[in-house]
Amino acid sequence: MIRYIRRAAALCLLLLVALLANAARIQLFEAEELNDNPANRRNTIARYDQPRGNILVGDRPVTGNKETGEQLSFERTYLHGPLYAPVTGYASQTYGTTLLEHAEDDVLSGTDSLLAPLPFWNEFTRGRQPGGNVVTTVKESMQRAAYAGLSGRRGAVAALEPSTGKILALVSTPSYDPERLSGTGSAVTEAWTRLNAAKSLPMLNRAIRQTYPPGSTFKIVTAAAALDARVVTDADAPTDTPSPYVLPNTRTVLPNEARGCEKASLADAIRVSCNTVMAHLGVEVGLSGMAEAAGRFGFNDTGLRIPSGVARSNFDTDMSDDQLALSSIGQFNTTATPLQMAMVAAAVANGGDLRRPYLVDRVTAADGDTVRQQGPRPYERSMSPSTAVQLQRMMVDVVENGTGSNAAIAGVKVGGKTGTAQHGIDNSGLPYAWFISWAQAPDSGRPAVAVAVVVEDASANRADISGGGSAAPIARAVMEAALEG
Repeated sequence: MIRYIRRAAALCLLLLVALLANAARIQLFEAEELNDNPANRRNTIARYDQPRGNILVGDRPVTGNKETGEQLSFERTYLHGPLYAPVTGYASQTYGTTLLEHAEDDVLSGTDSLLAPLPFWNEFTRGRQPGGNVVTTVKESMQRAAYAGLSGRRGAVAALEPSTGKILALVSTPSYDPERLSGTGSAVTEAWTRLNAAKSLPMLNRAIRQTYPPGSTFKIVTAAAALDARVVTDADAPTDTPSPYVLPNTRTVLPNEARGCEKASLADAIRVSCNTVMAHLGVEVGLSGMAEAAGRFGFNDTGLRIPSGVARSNFDTDMSDDQLALSSIGQFNTTATPLQMAMVAAAVANGGDLRRPYLVDRVTAADGDTVRQQGPRPYERSMSPSTAVQLQRMMVDVVENGTGSNAAIAGVKVGGKTGTAQHGIDNSGLPYAWFISWAQAPDSGRPAVAVAVVVEDASANRADISGGGSAAPIARAVMEAALEG
């Protein structure tokens, strides 16, 4: 009998060891996989069991939380949702998170180790702290000026502080209210379906996720390349460019919208926006030189984050000379986000020193203590300081005597460049209206702001668009808001 008891006891011990081993395996090796399993509701319940931290513009939260009285206890709310949707994104119990709500989710949900009282505290306790807050670099008055200027038209505005890289405004219209996606149920599903089916694409962040042919605004990049490569040594001297200009190795004639472009100087070509001169200069710089110059401004960068991901702006690195000519005036396959073109303007304004753009100024714990501070970081030396000085003069001339007069601000130094980008089959679509600019107050030693504006399918005649009729007044309003302090 004792022998059978011993065998039974041994078997029970073996089963107990196996049970403990299995429990250890699950807790040590499979816990993360089980936690991430979509069928596991515990994480979701814990995630919405406490209020989410807030996103702030200045010292004012533009997000909030409301109690639901349901299993998922707290639901996200938004103050002026459509105005700030391109900044915040949405935090939805049904559809997840986007933009800042996604990029800073660990902070906002309270799981970031920066919020823990001790190192590795969250890992040991598998808990979460009260949600932290994310303070943005956005300036409310500039955001509102950009939003009002677009007036619901399809388009976008990006504004930067050139000396730091702070993003001061980020607007995309038409917009949407992210609060409609916050919860669960049929109303949220219907809102999601309606927004995704809308032809105007209100959930597309045109400022950082949509690329457009930049048209003549890209001529600033070509001018920088020509000056740095010493293809042009005197910006005021005539060039040897005929008008019209036949694209290399083709019979295709490139016309000008402006007059007086034959053998025009670089300065005159920027002022009145001569296609022929800038296309010719791009070919003279050469493919490798143009591609390298474009890269120094941020083109072809697949890893730019603000902290949300930014779509890659493109300048082809393999093309024929005729394609290079068109690319050098912002056509062919050249595409850019509005943020990218704001970076171009910022580089000129800041003496050629391009700063990395960023949207988060600092992160704080729930009690307001700063746990992470973001400061200026270098991105690239886009051009030599002497080239930047020459381009500043040319861009000021565009506003004072050229196509960008609608951006002028009395008593303020303003530089700009208009652009009209063709699109559609055989360029049959209405053009995109572009304007890039920067402004510097007379009592300041550095520029206050750089702005890029694009208006899709601008419903104005082409002369008005190329003269800054659609986009330049929006840029002016944003610059005026920046200069107000």
